[in-house]
Amino acid sequence: MRTILPGKPQAELQAVTTGLWQDKQIIAYISGSALVILDGPNHILQTIYVEQDGDLAAVDFDEGSGKIAICSAHKVYIYKPYGHEEGALKWSLQFDWTVGDGNDAIRTLSWGSDEELLVGGSSLNIYSTNSSAEQLWESQLSSPAKFASFSHDASLVASTGAYDRLVKVWKRIILSSTDQRFDHGYLPHPAPITQMHWRRARHREQHMDNVLYTVCADKKLRVWAPMDPHGLQVLQQWAEIDLMESIQPRSIALADRSPRRFAFVIDSREFSLATERAVQQASDAEAEQHGLAHLIEIANRNPEVCVVLDDRGNMSAWGLERVGCKDRQTSDIFNVAHVEGLHLHLPSEFSKNQDYIRFYNFSGNSFTLLAHHFDGRLEWFECRLDQLFDPSRKGNRLTQRTTWTGHSSEIKKAVRTATGKALISRTVDNESIVWKQKRTESGVILTRHSTLSTQEHIHRSWVLHEGNFVILLHHESISIWSTWTARAVEIARRPYSLPGKALCLIRIPETQAESGVVYVATITSEFKGVGWEIHLPSRNDKDSTQATILDFGKFELGSGDDLSFVLPVDPAGTAPVISGFLDVFARDIAISYTHSGVLESWTARVNVQERKLEWLNTSTVHTGVENPSLASGTSIRKAAVVDADKTSLTIWSTRSGQLEHQESFEGQGAIQDIDWSSTPDNQSILAVGFPYRVVIFTQMRFDYINAGPSWAAIREINIRDLTPHPIGDSVWLGSGNLVIGAGNQLFVQDDKIQVSDGLLPDFRATSKAKQELDLFTVVSRLNGPLPVYHPQFLAQCILSGKMALVQRLLITFYKKLKFFTEGDEMDELLGLDPEHLPSEEDMGGSARKEMHSSYVDFEDDEDPETVTEEVASSLTELLTKHQVPQLSSREQFNLVDIVECVGTVEKHRRSIDDNGCRFLLFFRQHVLRAGHSATQVPIAWREITWAYHSGSQDILVDLVSRHFQGRMLWHHARESGMFMWMTDLTALRTQFENIARNEYTKTDEKNPVDCSLYYMALKKKAVLVGLWRMATWNREQSTTQRFLSNNFNEARWRTAAMKNAYALMGKHRFAYAAAFFLLGDNLKDAVSVLSNQMGDTQLAIAVARVYEGDDGPVLREFLEEKVLPQAVMEGNRWLATWAFWMLNKRDRAVRSLVSPLSNLMSPAETPNLQSKLFLTDDPALIVLYKQLRAKSLQTLRGALAVSPKAEWEFILHTARLYVRMGCDTLALDLVKTWEFLNPPAPPQPTPLSPLPTKFPSHSMHSPTLNSHHPSALDGFDFDPRQILRRRSSLVVADLPTRATIRSALQEGQENGTSKENENAESEKKTEPLQEKKKPPPTQFQEPDASSLLDSFGF
Repeated sequence: MRTILPGKPQAELQAVTTGLWQDKQIIAYISGSALVILDGPNHILQTIYVEQDGDLAAVDFDEGSGKIAICSAHKVYIYKPYGHEEGALKWSLQFDWTVGDGNDAIRTLSWGSDEELLVGGSSLNIYSTNSSAEQLWESQLSSPAKFASFSHDASLVASTGAYDRLVKVWKRIILSSTDQRFDHGYLPHPAPITQMHWRRARHREQHMDNVLYTVCADKKLRVWAPMDPHGLQVLQQWAEIDLMESIQPRSIALADRSPRRFAFVIDSREFSLATERAVQQASDAEAEQHGLAHLIEIANRNPEVCVVLDDRGNMSAWGLERVGCKDRQTSDIFNVAHVEGLHLHLPSEFSKNQDYIRFYNFSGNSFTLLAHHFDGRLEWFECRLDQLFDPSRKGNRLTQRTTWTGHSSEIKKAVRTATGKALISRTVDNESIVWKQKRTESGVILTRHSTLSTQEHIHRSWVLHEGNFVILLHHESISIWSTWTARAVEIARRPYSLPGKALCLIRIPETQAESGVVYVATITSEFKGVGWEIHLPSRNDKDSTQATILDFGKFELGSGDDLSFVLPVDPAGTAPVISGFLDVFARDIAISYTHSGVLESWTARVNVQERKLEWLNTSTVHTGVENPSLASGTSIRKAAVVDADKTSLTIWSTRSGQLEHQESFEGQGAIQDIDWSSTPDNQSILAVGFPYRVVIFTQMRFDYINAGPSWAAIREINIRDLTPHPIGDSVWLGSGNLVIGAGNQLFVQDDKIQVSDGLLPDFRATSKAKQELDLFTVVSRLNGPLPVYHPQFLAQCILSGKMALVQRLLITFYKKLKFFTEGDEMDELLGLDPEHLPSEEDMGGSARKEMHSSYVDFEDDEDPETVTEEVASSLTELLTKHQVPQLSSREQFNLVDIVECVGTVEKHRRSIDDNGCRFLLFFRQHVLRAGHSATQVPIAWREITWAYHSGSQDILVDLVSRHFQGRMLWHHARESGMFMWMTDLTALRTQFENIARNEYTKTDEKNPVDCSLYYMALKKKAVLVGLWRMATWNREQSTTQRFLSNNFNEARWRTAAMKNAYALMGKHRFAYAAAFFLLGDNLKDAVSVLSNQMGDTQLAIAVARVYEGDDGPVLREFLEEKVLPQAVMEGNRWLATWAFWMLNKRDRAVRSLVSPLSNLMSPAETPNLQSKLFLTDDPALIVLYKQLRAKSLQTLRGALAVSPKAEWEFILHTARLYVRMGCDTLALDLVKTWEFLNPPAPPQPTPLSPLPTKFPSHSMHSPTLNSHHPSALDGFDFDPRQILRRRSSLVVADLPTRATIRSALQEGQENGTSKENENAESEKKTEPLQEKKKPPPTQFQEPDASSLLDSFGF
């Protein structure tokens, strides 16, 4: 907790009390109907709200029992402490009662001995509060009491009324539990009494004379003591101090001296204790200084000290020695100090009834002075007493620790400025306070800048110029208030009229900051609005009251039929300045949401020439959240939506329409407030408010490899222990501090975060550093660029085909780590230039493989060139010994996995293509993660797709089989996705038969039921019959063997098999039932059972492929009606492209990587909420898109069907994903090296024969030498290889256009000779573009030097 604003202290003489109980200094004060109890400047013990009509009037603390008494006008409440021994001190209501007949206005409270309570109003009453309120004594007064209090031993009571010049002193003459009697006398004064104070003893049992200090309007302090115990009066005047004469500054002329005086008394008990603390805290050098010696000399005389102040910073202190002695000497009153420059923030602009201060002092670790200003402030000052009374010139004698202030009623709303340096808080009774952020040595605090009070209802408000002006929107008018002074002044007003209810007040950003002209607008429930142009007074002219409000045109934003609400976005630390362009790149200023869950963001521009506001809808997001109860947006394109039940939160990116996070808070209270903030580098932070707590979420890096969350809760703030009142509103400061308004109090939360491994396991900092981090640092660490040795960056490099770069980075990292010691810094880039990321050609990938084989002996190699298994082992050993900077323990463990996987891939690098390497790497990672998980999860469709498009599938099958020790069961096959990515049906059936054999032998009893499905899919009933023949132990053997021996080519036996299948389904033996469906030649029902009842889509597809091949109707129907709709519903582009490729719809397979999946289905499918999750937009999709579009003419057609704008947005969106992942270098490389398609213009109609006017170059050669099958290029008027055109740069104006390639063809005709020379090369490059059956993969085929480039379309 940084700062507490517990509420506005009441402007009452007895609104504050303090006392020492159980070695704890307790401060309590009343604010409105609340009792605030504190034990330090920034620590609230408890806030108690009293349910009664009026405000509280007085409070008093009993040092003997720890009880607190408060009162309203007619009722007294007693609160008793509990929980002190448990370390959780609180107070609970013991009882309450109404004084008299309820018509007496109570003004004073005072505790006596034995829990007696003196209650003063129109009469004085003494009650015993031991167990209940028992009245012991009552006496009517001639005028209501203004002051009434017990002396320290409770033998005397002093009272006086308003404007009285007599103090009535009551002396107890009979003390018993049943009879209380008092005698009384009077202490005359020449003017009305303004202040009264009894000398306090160290403890109740201490015997000392009762001394009374009074101050009256003649500005003199009088000391009354029992000098003559036998006199007529109980107390006699012992001395007086003229407060005016006490301060006589020589540097100020007599006419300019202030007439205002303030005084308080430091009792001897507090003075002695404060002196002891000063001596203990003084250093050796300070102990020799005159100030401390002077203080010790004064303390030896054991005086009371009277401190006199004025409002010019002057202070005079007087010591009173031997108070009460008859033979008073002149030296008994002596000057302690006279100092200047002591500023106590005394009021200068308030009315007479607020020009009053009461001081309270006590001694703890230092001397503490509380100043209760009747303008609504309670200040806490601390000092060392020797520094306060040091007669030498000295500055900063007092240190202000805090100021307690705030509202006196419930806070309803808080609104901040764009920079977060000022805010305005508003209560239910339209009391508003403007607060300004102030930085001190201890941190950020809020200071009260101005108070605004109006009887008119405030609908919306906006703060301008860092809190110097406030705009208020009322139901029928708008007003401007100047808050330069402590009390705000209205300086302009203008009425307005609009259909519907005004929903918001929005400031339109200007092109120049603080220009003096402000544009604001309001939008109603009818989606109509009006703008205003406001001319504010000059900043230099603080006294000016000239402001002008001009109409700036009305506007309509559309139909308001379904509109739910419109509200301004949270500025998230941005300045209220824009570029002046009205486009989708302009900053959002407002969001609207409908009852159907459609979220729209808006920006606007000021058109000065036409005097109107121009609006633009920058984005539309269909959230699917019906009747949202809350929504909030931020200027950096983020939005949060809360459902109708206020229990579910969704966080969206309005730029891309992505769902970034979804969380349910069922049973945790209703969500009632959401507030946005951001770090200086625009990383988003969200505060989610509940009735008694606030959960702070921060965005995280996207993690597509581990499917990690993109948002996480990093802090929870609970105020239930501070106040019983629910939270009214919360708002962020620009410094990262969260201001929470609850009841009449404001809590300014510290921006420091205690980060634990349980809260944020991936946070990259040492244990020592975690203790000192602020919110912005934590959020920036969880986002922003990653070091190049981070496992996520390396994984994305591998997916992008940059294996040589990964090898280079790991080798560099290995060399640095060999000589690394704890505390050393690690270069985050490892010498890599992010602006010039080397390509595979630059690094000589193929040559490297030839010169540095994976099988080279590494024993004597000091500087390895590749990460072989030996290097990987050495690097892994180093990672287990060192804590790498910028890596958490979990990330370092993942880096070990990456290193081991890269070593394994390098071993097989010469026989595996790039897609095979991608699959092998992430399959190993998947297996390593699965080893630490209790549940088995199938491999992602991303890895299946890589293997599906690999030309090294036989090697992959061998490696996967070896991983499972050659005993692969079906759950192993499902985990690897093998039967989804194998393209050779012969090898597929071979592996399926191996699965069948292993399923049969997996148990000692060798049950044929376990393998029945597999052998039936392979149509090997004879093998199954032989297995049943050996299963003599099985009670189903004879019937099953006899049944299988029938001829199932006959319809009746197929019908019998179907009946058995249905019977088995009734017994929930679904796999066995599917086998009988296959026995009855009903593949469709078998696939349905495997998919629907067993929920195993992979097994259903595998059985269909084995049973009828890849072109079978059942498989096609299953892919079209089950798999593709599932892909659309989930937004799974990897599954969709695989399914389209299986269906031989390769153009759609390419388009599915870029275009919305629902558009590729006929009829279009409606995606669910999960399909919009950020995980569906994997940046690796662009790698596959670039690879597939150059595979064949059919895929090229699919790429050409993607509009230039869609492809351009796809590239930018992927670049943003890389940035959000922390891979900024890859984002830069993507936009620098991407090749856009440059497709041909549509063919021109010709009136002549369609025959070509020029023979192709290959027709010049002998037909026998050039005979070839019909090519997919036949009939094309262009060479598809010319479509790939390298772009020099990617800028906003450089959109790809459908320009013709005639010039390219003309150049080709003019250079026919050169093209004939390149014929062989052209034929070589055209081969992958031809539509033909995919050949079976070749084992251990050595790729040529350009194979890596050909895979990426170069």
